[in-house]
Amino acid sequence: MLGTAASAATISPTTAHAANTIRRAFHSNPFNSLSSFHHSILCARFRCLSLRSFTAVSTKAMSHPQTLDAPHPQSSAAGNKQALISLSDKKDLALLGSGLQELGYTIVSTGGTASALENAGVSVTKVEQLTCFPEMVLDGRVKTLHPNIHGGILARRDQKHHMEALNKYGIGTFDVVVVNLYPFYDKVTSMGGIAFDDGIENIDIGGPAMIRAAAKNHKDVLVVVDSQDYAALLEFLDGSQDDQQFRRKLAWKAFEHVASYDSAVSEWLWKQTVGDKFPPSLTVPLSLKSSLRYGENPHQKAAFYVDKSLSEVNAGGIATAIQHHGKEMSYNNYLDADAAWNCVSEFRNPTCVVVKHTNPCGVASRDDILEAYRLAVKADPVSAFGGIVAFNIEVDEALAKEIREFRSPTDGETRMFYEIVVAPKYTEKGLEILRGKSKTLRILEAKKNEKGKLSLRQVGGGWLAQDSDDLTPEDIQFNVVSEKKPQDNELCDAEFAWLCVKHVKSNAIVIAKDNRMLGMGSGQPNRLESLRIALRKAGDEVKGAALASDAFFPFAWKDAVEEACESGIGVIAEPGGSIRDGDAVDCCNKYGVSLLLTNVRHFKH
Repeated sequence: MLGTAASAATISPTTAHAANTIRRAFHSNPFNSLSSFHHSILCARFRCLSLRSFTAVSTKAMSHPQTLDAPHPQSSAAGNKQALISLSDKKDLALLGSGLQELGYTIVSTGGTASALENAGVSVTKVEQLTCFPEMVLDGRVKTLHPNIHGGILARRDQKHHMEALNKYGIGTFDVVVVNLYPFYDKVTSMGGIAFDDGIENIDIGGPAMIRAAAKNHKDVLVVVDSQDYAALLEFLDGSQDDQQFRRKLAWKAFEHVASYDSAVSEWLWKQTVGDKFPPSLTVPLSLKSSLRYGENPHQKAAFYVDKSLSEVNAGGIATAIQHHGKEMSYNNYLDADAAWNCVSEFRNPTCVVVKHTNPCGVASRDDILEAYRLAVKADPVSAFGGIVAFNIEVDEALAKEIREFRSPTDGETRMFYEIVVAPKYTEKGLEILRGKSKTLRILEAKKNEKGKLSLRQVGGGWLAQDSDDLTPEDIQFNVVSEKKPQDNELCDAEFAWLCVKHVKSNAIVIAKDNRMLGMGSGQPNRLESLRIALRKAGDEVKGAALASDAFFPFAWKDAVEEACESGIGVIAEPGGSIRDGDAVDCCNKYGVSLLLTNVRHFKH
């Protein structure tokens, strides 16, 4: 039997000779060339010899009791160090195998991994030579689920009775376990999808079991699940000191790897079985993308994580954006870029959105994207300075030059400065020009967010989950409740304002005309104050414009509705639902203003 518990006792010559004969039979007769009958006999005879031999050894050893030292874990018999390797992703396998072999490790491996190692010139002992069980029984489902494997991983070297048990049953210890798992994540997220039965077959059982066993016993066993750790592993093994912190870090990574894998299986199986968006329990696997300089404020530490849920694969969004240029993204940059991208992505026509502190302060749609850009900045040039500018079409050379050279409408001299430009794509020349605008300008290329995502938000001690707010004017009925019916252009203005207001923080008011935002009021505790801010920004252009409110007006007379009518607003769109909706209708009728009720609220907190 390859590798048994360490012992200095002597085995009788007859028994040793018989055992060696059996060993030679194993190595000279690969299992694939043996009949299952001869395979069974051979394993049974070898096991009988092993048990008899090590029973004798164990009996003799007990007459000289010893204390096993904990600091330096003991390996397999006669100082033989063993590494168990079983990989689906075989990246850098040859490097790992040759490195371990040079360090004196006997490598035990499975199926394809063993073949790959042999092809790389690395000597390998196959798992079935330890388990005496053909690897492909039950299609390979149980090849590593065996005491000769898990006993060698889980046995504590500082526990005498553990080592005596290994000795008794002829089980060798493993010092290193390197495993990664079936590519379940990639399979179930592939373009063509995957049949349910195929998905089930791609759920790894033996791999997680070995990883968890090794991670639990990390004091004695080094466990590696990531090829990026191979170099560090080999360097550690080549050293003379045992660093428990290094072992613990690998163990943590192993448990995290299995937990993320299990969360993918759980998410997929829930959708296949029930499909409800809100399961009784929810695990969100997050992967660190970058450490940030700080959070919202310099005294707050921060980091950015990517959601690795199956539902987020190829689903777009700022988290997976490509940064072509500029300083590293900050916490606030991510929030603002996300707000700008979510807003601009909802418009069908060529559109520019300018965002400051997550609120769109300028929006314009035009066939000529250069004009749309200028009008978006004009809506609030003071707020636009230092903001985020987003486009829903490609940034070419002409647009890039306009972004680089455009002067602020406030004085016609100050060149506009932005933190971030985000778009679905860039021409090569467009990128070159934007890179020349500023060394710090962050240039992001993003994919549109898919609809139907789950929206999560943290509160103290818990999380709120809801459907994302995906409704657009095309999904909504704008019901005329006033005497005056809006003209077609007025209805278009109302729909444009409505699409803008859903992205503005509540209480939110947007005034728009001719597919451009004229003014907005956001985040005020009362709707009347938001209205006054929006009116001030719109100025004289408010005459005949459309106004959208994210929620109903609680009062009409001598309040927001009447002030809007008196200012010259031509059409108002709001959800309705107030007990004073009748007052709003009467007020609009008095001033000859069209009133549209949508029955859809767009609160944004």
